[in-house]
Amino acid sequence: MKSTVEHLSPTRVRFNVEVPFDELKPDFDRAYKKIAQQVRIPGFRPGKAPARILEARLGRGVVLDEVVNGAIPGKYSEAVTASEKVTPIGRPDIEVTEIADGDKLAFTAEVDVRPEIALPDLDGIAVQVDDVAVTDEQVTEQLDSLRARFGTLKGVERPAAEGDFVQIDLSASVDGKEIEEAATTGFSYQVGQGGLIDGIDEAITGLSEGESKTFTSTLVAGDYADKDAEVTVTVTAVKERDLPEADDEFAQLASEFDTLDELTADLKERLGRVRRMEQVSQARDKVLDAIVEATEVPLPETVVAAEVESSLHDAVHAFDHDDDKFAEFLTSQGKTREEFDAEVRADAEKSVKVRLILDALADAEEVSVNDQELTERIVYQAQQYGMSPDEFVQRIQQSGQLGAIYSDVRRSKALIVAVRAATVTDEAGTAVDLSDLLGPADEAAEAVEGDVVEGDVVEDADADADADVADAAPEASDEATDDTAKGASTSA
Repeated sequence: MKSTVEHLSPTRVRFNVEVPFDELKPDFDRAYKKIAQQVRIPGFRPGKAPARILEARLGRGVVLDEVVNGAIPGKYSEAVTASEKVTPIGRPDIEVTEIADGDKLAFTAEVDVRPEIALPDLDGIAVQVDDVAVTDEQVTEQLDSLRARFGTLKGVERPAAEGDFVQIDLSASVDGKEIEEAATTGFSYQVGQGGLIDGIDEAITGLSEGESKTFTSTLVAGDYADKDAEVTVTVTAVKERDLPEADDEFAQLASEFDTLDELTADLKERLGRVRRMEQVSQARDKVLDAIVEATEVPLPETVVAAEVESSLHDAVHAFDHDDDKFAEFLTSQGKTREEFDAEVRADAEKSVKVRLILDALADAEEVSVNDQELTERIVYQAQQYGMSPDEFVQRIQQSGQLGAIYSDVRRSKALIVAVRAATVTDEAGTAVDLSDLLGPADEAAEAVEGDVVEGDVVEDADADADADVADAAPEASDEATDDTAKGASTSA
């Protein structure tokens, strides 16, 4: 087989491939076997008709079509493998240019490729991150949150205020007609939490037990979605959270510590770890931004177009592919379709650029991914989707996404290599050493639970660190939280 490569642009090439018929013998054998299984010829069992009979009955052209269709994918792959400096991305546009029976098969394949990228010197990148200082106010805030977990609710005889827990009855009507599905009684709600009905917090604030108020709000679901409704709210109970005293007794109840000083010291240490994880996230984002800003990348148009198409499909899919509903939504956001499309295009270009840069960085740093790292990422993502690892693996294999996960891990490792090489300082200009959080260079993928997914760095470290602070104490006892849990359920 002979193949040559034409560079049509920095991001697109054309493979010109010629395959002698001698090399197509295995493809002819497969074609005859496949055709013989599909047709019934009198006097022969299925799959047993010889080649000359098949050609006599069906014609040589049918056989050649089957051979060509079966041979081209493999021959295209051979041409790509033979061209070491070309890395295709996306699907090729293939055109058969010649079928000389008994002589050769010729075809072309145009495909987008990863462009050559000149990366900046990583040692020259400098970024600044926030300080890790933890203030007394932040520690007090964490302590108060912990006290709230052990608090109880007690009834009060006063108007409801923000932060109070109330029980309410709700009813709604549109054009004088009662909406049954919008009515409820004995509903628990914390004033100020939002997310229930627009205007509810303003209506409840100032109401005492037994008092009602009617206000206008737009319904967001059901048969009357987007309709203005008259909503009546009646407060049937007002409660406030009674927090336990912050003392040694509370420290013993809420944690493994004997004194309040020990508990607050532990909270401060945990907050410090949160701040350090935030530094890692900031450094990662800022180093990536610096590399992207300093790097020129010609973008493969078909890849960008595919990204745009996918994003637009997802956006309209949320509105059941109803363009009119989507247009109404954009109008409500004060945005035109042209502006939305332009934003999608810009995001797609940035996403593709980031992926190409991180792939080039991974190549330059010779980053590899071992089985353990890939398995850990699969387990981690399976947990995010609430699936078992086996089920998740089955899904990604069926959808052909295993390679994408491999690439994500490799890009994550490449980015951490860049962070290790860059100069990171705090607001005072002091060098920040993040090596203990980034881990050894050969374990970079598992050092930070932030994924590079389709070019965007996803922040998971912050959530994990916040959970670390919240875990400073075990759950409160049932006796201490019965009433609290009832009120807290309204914020779920």
